[in-house]
Amino acid sequence: VQLQACGGGSVQAGESLKLSCTASGDTFSRYAVAWFRQAPGKEREFVAVIDWNGSTTYYVGFLKDRFAVSRDNADNTVHLQMVNLKPADTAVYFCAAKWGRTAVDGPIYNMDYWGKGTQVTVSS
Repeated sequence: VQLQACGGGSVQAGESLKLSCTASGDTFSRYAVAWFRQAPGKEREFVAVIDWNGSTTYYVGFLKDRFAVSRDNADNTVHLQMVNLKPADTAVYFCAAKWGRTAVDGPIYNMDYWGKGTQVTVSS
């Protein structure tokens, strides 16, 4: 499956962005999809994951109140809605897919496919 993330941009602190991850090349509903981010000079970190049919999600704790992941399998798209953005959210955001009906009860790191990232810049 090929993944393409989009929707990044430059915003002011407190504003919102909605990222999208569009898949092609395979039946999208066979995959759990996760979002990661990598800030300059830092390791890539897990952000959120949604299971194959959108019934279960998991977030890194400190982002749970501001970020929301959803999916539309009919459109082969997963979204990451981010509100009240902070300068610390500045990073390249990546989506990734893991084949199968993976249990979504914690961070998932061993993803099968990765998309190119989209830059999110939040200024104060």
